[in-house]
Amino acid sequence: MSKAKVLFISTEVVPYMPESSMATLGRRLPQGIQEAGHEIRTFMPRFGIINERRNQLHEVIRLSGMNLIVNETDHPLIIKVASIQAARMQVYFIDNDDYFTQREKYADKAGNEYEDNGERAFFFARGVAETIRKLRWVPDVVYCQGWFAGIAPILIKKHFADDPCFRSCKVVTALFDNAYQQPLPANLATTIKCDGINKSDLSDIRDKAVTCTMLSKLAIKYSDGVIVTEPGVSNELVEYANKMEKKVLMAADPELDIDKYDVFFDEVAGLEQA
Repeated sequence: MSKAKVLFISTEVVPYMPESSMATLGRRLPQGIQEAGHEIRTFMPRFGIINERRNQLHEVIRLSGMNLIVNETDHPLIIKVASIQAARMQVYFIDNDDYFTQREKYADKAGNEYEDNGERAFFFARGVAETIRKLRWVPDVVYCQGWFAGIAPILIKKHFADDPCFRSCKVVTALFDNAYQQPLPANLATTIKCDGINKSDLSDIRDKAVTCTMLSKLAIKYSDGVIVTEPGVSNELVEYANKMEKKVLMAADPELDIDKYDVFFDEVAGLEQA
């Protein structure tokens, strides 16, 4: 029988980013899910610390060239791709000269957080969605991990609610115990607000000093499923997911159990396992 088609929106993926629990899962999970019979697409930001030559990134001309408006300013969307030969999978990169090419990850080399990190995250999430529309690929499940992907659930559920590529898909948010600890930009709600997203939808983060926990709750609110990926995930977030009656997968095992994720993705998508 058919398997859920899964779109992976990841902040970090090994080998393009240093090893961490998130980056490692960003590599191993898509590979395992693909090997389990699912069709996948994987996206991440093209942070400036990624060496294009060593990792053999190249631009996909047919997907690039669109301009995305962020806070009333146009920013060209550049799509690049690379292959992880050992995993037999491709990774698409969202790039832009202003937001990514000349930048580190979240802060400059002196450790100063970028003031436009909210815009960068919005551009990334919006860029993934627009690229999927260009590909005319319809995912059953959208998996989001890392705070740069935290804006994707509300975008998909509200802004792209009627789009043929997303109107029937389910969204899953993955939780980690090493969540980003820095305060997020004060204009995050203003940046996110676009067609289909109202002020009331952003009430949890509007006119407040936004924390990663608050953004995680916003992601959970607009997700259909939540995955607890490792021990130490905030009890507050797990309790919130249960309170919101989200389907929760407890996957905090020492070894990655692909079967758990395999079944979970199909269940969230409403597909029965054979």
